[in-house]
Amino acid sequence: MSTTDDIRTWMPPFRPQFPTLKFLRFRQGGSAAYAILRGERVRQIRGSIFDQYEETKGLHWISRVKLLCPCEPPKIFAVGRNYRSHIKDKKPPENPEIFFKPISALQNPGDPIVIPRGAKNVHFEGELVAVIGKTAKKISPSKAKDVIFGVTCGNDVSERDWQIGSQRDLQWWRAKGADTFAPVGPLIVRDLDYSDLLLQTRVNGQVVQEQRTSDLIFDLPTIVSWISQFVTLTPGDLIFTGTLGETCKIKPSDLVEVEIEGLGVLRNPVVSEDGA
Repeated sequence: MSTTDDIRTWMPPFRPQFPTLKFLRFRQGGSAAYAILRGERVRQIRGSIFDQYEETKGLHWISRVKLLCPCEPPKIFAVGRNYRSHIKDKKPPENPEIFFKPISALQNPGDPIVIPRGAKNVHFEGELVAVIGKTAKKISPSKAKDVIFGVTCGNDVSERDWQIGSQRDLQWWRAKGADTFAPVGPLIVRDLDYSDLLLQTRVNGQVVQEQRTSDLIFDLPTIVSWISQFVTLTPGDLIFTGTLGETCKIKPSDLVEVEIEGLGVLRNPVVSEDGA
């Protein structure tokens, strides 16, 4: 997102039933910082959003700063086959199907999704993303809510030929892990009932995905608990929770938007690595 973009095009609408805290990361000049969104301004904070922090005197208009990925995750997990509308007539998995995306796949709000050389079938996947706030190991689903710091928007960009087609690899390291294949943001929102939010993906303004998060096969606490049985979760870890319905190919010059109720709009243009 350029600094000239109108904040109202990505900010979540004001909803009195959502008494939430909204965190973000931004860059102004050469330095990056965390902040709390207060109306159309960001209040810079000092310390860790996952531990202790204090608000500073730094106050900026949101339209004059560069938005970054809202946190710096140690790990990125993702869930496959987690909406019945996506798996269709296939049997749902017995447990959440987890895979990793590399940290280098992260992309900021407003910055481009880059289609790599040789990629012919890159798809969008709009998703709700959980942000972990506490270290968690072998926790129950009933306690998992306590370690979820907040939620944000994500796009699990995927090259289908490399994932399941004739050029598929042993693992999804490039199909879902190529540079820029994990746009996230623009906000981390706390104290929000993420169990029933409207998720909508648009390409060039046309709605291509729309469903509520209440339709997830495995909800967030179940996913967090399952992962924690085998891999210790740490503050800042991200968990993409799965995409819905149909996905389709994106191409250079497209604009992909993932909007989730109360979380704002994650907007990324699409470009080609070779400039085509």
